[in-house]
Amino acid sequence: MTVIQEAPVDTEEQILGLYRAHLSKGRATLAELFGSHMEVESSGAWLTTSDGERFLNAGGYGVFIMGSRHPVVMEEVERQLHRHPTATRILLEPTVARAAEALVSVVPRGLDRVHFALSGAEAVETGLKLARAGGFKRTVSMHGGYHGKTLGALSATAKEVYQQPFRPLVPDFLHLPFGDADALEAELSAHPGEVCVILEPVQGEGGVIIPPKGYLKKVEELVRSYGGFLILDEIQTGFGRLGEWWGADTEGIVPDVLLAGKALGGGVLPVSAAIAGREAFRPFDKDPYVHTSTFSGQPLLMAAVKGAIRAIEEERLVSRAMDLGARLLPRIAETAHRNIPDLVVDVRGQGLLIGVELVEAGIAGELLIELFNHGVVANHSMNGSSVVRFTPPAILTDSDVDHLVDSFDKATRDLVRGAARMPEGGN
Repeated sequence: MTVIQEAPVDTEEQILGLYRAHLSKGRATLAELFGSHMEVESSGAWLTTSDGERFLNAGGYGVFIMGSRHPVVMEEVERQLHRHPTATRILLEPTVARAAEALVSVVPRGLDRVHFALSGAEAVETGLKLARAGGFKRTVSMHGGYHGKTLGALSATAKEVYQQPFRPLVPDFLHLPFGDADALEAELSAHPGEVCVILEPVQGEGGVIIPPKGYLKKVEELVRSYGGFLILDEIQTGFGRLGEWWGADTEGIVPDVLLAGKALGGGVLPVSAAIAGREAFRPFDKDPYVHTSTFSGQPLLMAAVKGAIRAIEEERLVSRAMDLGARLLPRIAETAHRNIPDLVVDVRGQGLLIGVELVEAGIAGELLIELFNHGVVANHSMNGSSVVRFTPPAILTDSDVDHLVDSFDKATRDLVRGAARMPEGGN
């Protein structure tokens, strides 16, 4: 008789040691700042650690717009897992075709070609390569923008600390101020027919930077006037995060390429996509091998895409994100300005992308820890390190909303107490 032994239970100390030995000493140090807790389970808006503590997940860098393990997504994925998870990429495969059809049905009209990938940076590379193949040899991105860390995407990510170790980067990239249409027009007019512009509707990693009203429409008009190419990076802002399906919808624009990711996999699997117009996609239509990826469009991932779109539509999560954001933003702002008036610079947001800007990055880090101590996971912003960012799911219940606001209230009060205990001139 065969005896099946249960796997040994991992301890925080063991896993922390493995992080140091095989993953990243820096990641291990970061984990220690948050008490070396180990997440082992997730469901909906909540995650559970190995010691049984539960945390409201308002982080995840925008991945969990429908929460974790949404039943509709899981149903699609489990069905595909037991039938045909990985394809040859030689024969016709229906799941990728249906996923592309579903995705095209919810993007701005005129975008009808899809290239699937795994990460957001891969989607960015796809968009940049479409521009280069189309003859657009100069690329403009925006200060504060974040597009990933592969070599091409990093060239568009205007952050010196990320770029410096990897120079020289891809040539002919220029960074301009976000929200400055005049600066963009000067560059486009100087190089008509040559410029690709890539930007986000709202800069998430930049610290939830919202451009002036009408800016996106003006960008589109300028790009068209001077014969340019427009890539809209909606990897974080898309799929309902801003209270619209896409940031493009807020001003009715249609880019040449729209980039999707993060929430595209339904909070279950990693998927990204570049969705393009027919003319922009022509280089890939002409030669199916000019840009490929082994796991692009694999059936299991495509099942997650189909499930994610179904879940958003069936539960009306786009409008729910708008409504929840309208409830959360003023409550978070009021609490911040009441509890930490000398530490907060601004509270801003759109939909369920909310940023609290503090006077310095160190204070933002302390607030993240205090939030965690009160049962909420949030994020810092990679290009705006003084900004604490909330990206909660659109499935929050009333009690979840109250928990988030109450935890923020307690965290900001504790932040003040901690600052009061700190010796003058030191930390």
